[in-house]
Amino acid sequence: MTTTEPISRVALKKITPEVSASMGALHGAAVSAARDAKVEPELLELIRIRASQLNGCAFCLDMHTKDARAAGETEQRIYALNAWRETPFFTERERAALALTEAVTLVHDGHVPDDVYAEAAGVFDEAQVAALIWAATVINAYNRIAIATRMVPGGYQPVQKSN
Repeated sequence: MTTTEPISRVALKKITPEVSASMGALHGAAVSAARDAKVEPELLELIRIRASQLNGCAFCLDMHTKDARAAGETEQRIYALNAWRETPFFTERERAALALTEAVTLVHDGHVPDDVYAEAAGVFDEAQVAALIWAATVINAYNRIAIATRMVPGGYQPVQKSN
């Protein structure tokens, strides 16, 4: 039996700090746009988790399930997120956001269908739809970075909120 050692992957932050900083700035701008549009931070975590599930990104799943729990999300909803269509645990707004997230994430599979977009536009205003698209786009980019560089899950801890 032969075993092969995993190859060492590039440390993007170290090798391309300017690009990494720009990615962080894009993330910050997307979070600000969502806050300004009054999109709930908890909904953003559901978007991040769902996209990360679809992409198979263990690092981002670890991070965003921890952040969701820290924000008060229930274990039941986190566990059921992979089957959100079959559960009664998600609101109409959450369902529309999750459907849009899936369409953006799986853009190769039918692009973003008009009915999915219309469903989101029916429960979110334009600024909110824009914020949802940016949130899905940013987490998809982060998923690809974490997967390509084999970032190791498990070490992330959410920031503790002070009272």
